Amino acid sequence: MAQIGRINRLTVKSMQDYGVHLDGGESGDILLPARHVPDNCRPGDEVEVFVYVDREDQLRATTQRPTVTVGQFATLPVVSNSASGAYLDWGLDLDLFVPRSEQQHKMEEGRSYVVFVFLDEKTSRITASTKIDKFLGLQPPDYKEGEEVDLIIYERTDLGYKAVVNLYHEGMVYENEVFQTLYLGQQLKGYIKKIREDLKIDLSLQPPGYQGVDDVSWAILETIKEHGGRMAVTDKSQPEEIYSLFGVSKKTFKKAIGALYKKRLITIDSTGIKLA
Repeated sequence: MAQIGRINRLTVKSMQDYGVHLDGGESGDILLPARHVPDNCRPGDEVEVFVYVDREDQLRATTQRPTVTVGQFATLPVVSNSASGAYLDWGLDLDLFVPRSEQQHKMEEGRSYVVFVFLDEKTSRITASTKIDKFLGLQPPDYKEGEEVDLIIYERTDLGYKAVVNLYHEGMVYENEVFQTLYLGQQLKGYIKKIREDLKIDLSLQPPGYQGVDDVSWAILETIKEHGGRMAVTDKSQPEEIYSLFGVSKKTFKKAIGALYKKRLITIDSTGIKLA
């Protein structure tokens, strides 16, 4: 049986001028239109196709690859709006539909949004939603504090940034702990800071032990790391040398490495600074 909204490997049953009929098993024959038929395709060949339901509620196949399939998150642009919902560009000729009822806020043409793609149970049509929260946390979180996780930033709130954690859970990166530019749809690594009693997840963008390090100090740490973990520069170095290496004034540099030293993240001696 063919899986709607996913890549399937189906066998060619017959060929017509308008396309080929693929064996969809219990789903019946599925048409692959002529414009998508691979060269030298013959009956009996297996073809990798994406299966969807068209506007006439018929199963169709395409060799085009969508940006996202059912059960996945993606950041997609709105190409048009209608009274019933918004349409997103996901790499297929047929745009991806987001009903009004599945929009967290009214979607604007030209903007991109983080969406979850699912199969509508009533229509079997592939549908997207910006109401990310309702697709997360269906299973209790099972993470350890300090564990590295994959994040997708999907909403900004008064508290900070909501993120999808490992594609299954929701977490929060608090505003006062963000020392870098974040944007909706951004994918990056993060760390489990705490699992609260209500099973909500607090996140950090910095590894354990680095929390509370400001953006200048963090940038200095990264620069030291890029230089092999040690640099021949101290608070006695010339301001011009410090600025050329770190892009900050000597005063700011001294304050930053002092904070890092107190947190035991670096060591300082007469020859330079080194990661602890």
